[in-house]
Amino acid sequence: MKAPNFLLLLLLLSVIVPVIIQCDDNLINQICRRTPFRDLCIATLEPNTNSSSSDVKGLASIMANIVLGNASDTLNYIEGLIKQAPDPQQERALANCAELYIPVVRYELPQAIDALSKGHFGFANYCIADAGKQADACEKGFSGSAKSPL
Repeated sequence: MKAPNFLLLLLLLSVIVPVIIQCDDNLINQICRRTPFRDLCIATLEPNTNSSSSDVKGLASIMANIVLGNASDTLNYIEGLIKQAPDPQQERALANCAELYIPVVRYELPQAIDALSKGHFGFANYCIADAGKQADACEKGFSGSAKSPL
């Protein structure tokens, strides 16, 4: 998945983590209504077979695991692009992106998932927000003629 979609999923996750809802309505719709990208939120959560029986914490965990998968895919995509970079400037920008994504995939998002399972929502939110900053920094690393291929 390309980085902008990864950023959107991170944004959705950062909204879901602190939400506490006390209604009988469809939980996915309730949560996704509170996000800036309602349709993406619903399209991401509804296909998951565990979503319909999950509480808020479970939905946040599902979304965090999806985000981790997307971040892993993005890192793999970046590593493939590095091998095909048309010029040294783009190769450097892509290498910088890989350096930013590696800790997100190996440490930050797994720590966020672990924190969610333990009810440490503040720390989970911190890890998720930082992962978003790393993805944004990757995109900003492309300047001038080195247009982002992500």
